[in-house]
Amino acid sequence: MDRGPIPTPEPAPESAQEPAPASGPAREAGASVPRTGGGRHEHRWLILAVVGIAQLMVVLDATIVNIALPSAQKDLGFSDGNRQWIVTAYALAFGSLLLLGGRIADLVGRKIVFLAGLAGFAVASALGGAATSFSMLVAARALQGVFGALLAPAALSLLTTTFTDPRERAKAFGIYGAIAGAGGAVGLLLGGVLTEYLNWRWCLYVNLAFALVAMVGGARLLHAGAPPDRPRLDVPGTVLVSAGLFCIVYGFSNAETHAWSSVLTWGFLVVGAVLLVAFAWWQTRAAHPLLPLRVVLDRDRGASFLAMFISGAGMFGVFLFLTYYLQQILAYTPVKTGLAFLPMVAVMVVASVVTTNNLVPRVGAKPIVPLGMGLSAAGMAWLTALDVTSGYAAHVLPPLLVAGLGLGLIFAPAMSMATAGVAAHDAGVASAMVNTSQQVGGSIGTALLNTLATTAASNYLVGREPSPEVEAQAAMQSYSTAYWWSALFFAIGLVVTVILYRRGAPRPTETGGGAVHM
Repeated sequence: MDRGPIPTPEPAPESAQEPAPASGPAREAGASVPRTGGGRHEHRWLILAVVGIAQLMVVLDATIVNIALPSAQKDLGFSDGNRQWIVTAYALAFGSLLLLGGRIADLVGRKIVFLAGLAGFAVASALGGAATSFSMLVAARALQGVFGALLAPAALSLLTTTFTDPRERAKAFGIYGAIAGAGGAVGLLLGGVLTEYLNWRWCLYVNLAFALVAMVGGARLLHAGAPPDRPRLDVPGTVLVSAGLFCIVYGFSNAETHAWSSVLTWGFLVVGAVLLVAFAWWQTRAAHPLLPLRVVLDRDRGASFLAMFISGAGMFGVFLFLTYYLQQILAYTPVKTGLAFLPMVAVMVVASVVTTNNLVPRVGAKPIVPLGMGLSAAGMAWLTALDVTSGYAAHVLPPLLVAGLGLGLIFAPAMSMATAGVAAHDAGVASAMVNTSQQVGGSIGTALLNTLATTAASNYLVGREPSPEVEAQAAMQSYSTAYWWSALFFAIGLVVTVILYRRGAPRPTETGGGAVHM
């Protein structure tokens, strides 16, 4: 299938370019020559560190705030019904604006959008940490989502355009994928430490330290300049997809506190689906589409987007419900809960790096990502064996390691394949699709699993006398239900990725074919 046209090299501003490639015999002999922003960028590994810090800040923000919520609620005095808006406000802004943020990075230049996203995210975090009311905290979280939608796709597209050498790209995406997959668990640990030993507000203030380091590094290392072949902004497409994603995320978020029969649930879901269908139709007719079909119709890329969507939905079976189990059933402190996830994080990191460095370049994504889906499904199913007397080393750790291995085999290869071969002027929107897939998948997974788990607990309590033992068993029933459904999500992902991914090693990428601007 079409991977999009290879951009013709065009001159760029001096600040955006490195010395011109050698010509004559050296070029004819295939000598290694520097490319603009490509695999030969002189500071590419430092850029990876900067981009990784920014990505870690965005990913861990979701779980670190969850840890802080009970303390924030007590401090600011808002109700249980309003508590979900601390999470939902961020998800709505972030999920609905990601594609727009990715296209802005393509239009304006990735360096300036990356730095602007970092600065805005830091300011929003400071406002949230200093919040004196519920409404101020919700507004700060929504603002975090807006700037996160600028930052996340710019960070990934910087990685895509900085590393074009296949071997170095594999290493870079292995590290980046590990950060993306493990960030949630890191957030649990960091949030537990900050909440237990300092104050819930530091779960937001800590973002200033991440942002400051990334901003200093980005300002010094990244090349300036806007792409010379900038696409125009597709305004109708932007409105359709932003409104559609907003409605989808809101509908599923609303399902956590309202019945599926509520018009605020199914009504928003129906409207969102109609808007997204209209967006897809418009993209076939727009002169300058927001999401060119060449980006999504490639088999490997489409499989990767679906893999990120499904794993985003399924992994909440680990992070969300296992956190509840450790704290509510085994009586772990927040810090001990975070520490319990560290072995899983270590396995995920190692699996991500080894997979993208050694396995995917040789055999391709087809056997690797489906295997990761299968292992993740097995880990989820294994977790259903937990009960109120289970111990960590004998019962919790083994399935946690299996799930971590599975997720490590999914995230890095899927992210790499989702952005491989994308033309430089589409890198931002392709990167945004990766984040959109994971974010919307996570929103849907959270809503579905919470609803199913709550229903299972309620059904268990019917006809039983309330007691601590009965309530604990009801909770176990709800967790087990969530694990089984998570296992089903990953099993579906196994089938989808087996069917869609091509056999064999990836074809050479095309991002290095033209001038790349950051």
